[in-house]
Amino acid sequence: MHNEYNRAMTRLPRSARTASNINTVNDLVLSQEDAPRSHRTTRQIRRETGISQTSVMRIIHDDLQLKCLNRRSAQELTAANRLARLSRSKQLLRKFSPAQVDFIFFTDEKVFTVAPPVNPQNDKVYAPITVKKCDVTAERLPRTRSTFSKSVMVSLAVSKLGCRPTGLIFVEPSVKVIGAYYRDVLLQKEMLPAIHSVAGELFVFQQVSAPAHRARETVSLLERETPRFIGPDLWPPNSPDLNPVVYKVWGVMQERVYKLPINDISELKQRVIKAWSAMQQCVIDKAIDEWRKRLRFCISAKGRHFEHKL
Repeated sequence: MHNEYNRAMTRLPRSARTASNINTVNDLVLSQEDAPRSHRTTRQIRRETGISQTSVMRIIHDDLQLKCLNRRSAQELTAANRLARLSRSKQLLRKFSPAQVDFIFFTDEKVFTVAPPVNPQNDKVYAPITVKKCDVTAERLPRTRSTFSKSVMVSLAVSKLGCRPTGLIFVEPSVKVIGAYYRDVLLQKEMLPAIHSVAGELFVFQQVSAPAHRARETVSLLERETPRFIGPDLWPPNSPDLNPVVYKVWGVMQERVYKLPINDISELKQRVIKAWSAMQQCVIDKAIDEWRKRLRFCISAKGRHFEHKL
């Protein structure tokens, strides 16, 4: 009976799936080569053409043989950013061997909000089924957004030396992380003493290029207080995709923090602490082991976005 039903269904006329409608949907669902992100969603196509959404989906999957790709968040890269990312990735790859990478402490700060981040599950673009995701034009996949919510900011450092010595450092409420606060509190009071207690004088300190980080006084402090320092003239700009804290640690923690709705700041803080406590060192090690591979991908992409090729 089931087979007879399927055969009957295949004989039904494709009244909405005409050659004209297929061409129309094809033009609307795919970005034009000279206009990235000009594609329409299936709902927009339904409204513009009058074709039912079910027929639109059948045309996309059955007639056009397209598949769905998730878009992702990424920072905008200028031509200067791309050149700097390319040049500095080459320098970092030459400067740090796989063995030396084990002694790098990667750092970052992150804001966790009471309101959960937007779920990108339904933020998709389409591509021909024969096209690999790594071959899709990079400009079609990044997604940017801004969110305002009650929040807490935390700072941490990770390395393969184990025991995640700095723990979580919570920035005091209503405090703006300017150069003086970053140097006097986050670095000299919290982070550097903890790192020295574990690694002694055998470590490399990395930080991103936020304004407080690249301030002249901050650079002087780190050159004086750390054995080796990846300064703002060496770290690639706009490169969260090259920082293990950003491309792995924060993501794992965020998934755990927002597993259930959060009621207030106090609960948010406890969720963040719990998520960090549950972080396994093997997850950190694996993320750091991926660093040199990402540098090579960045070089291969000539400084452009590369994560969709991993």
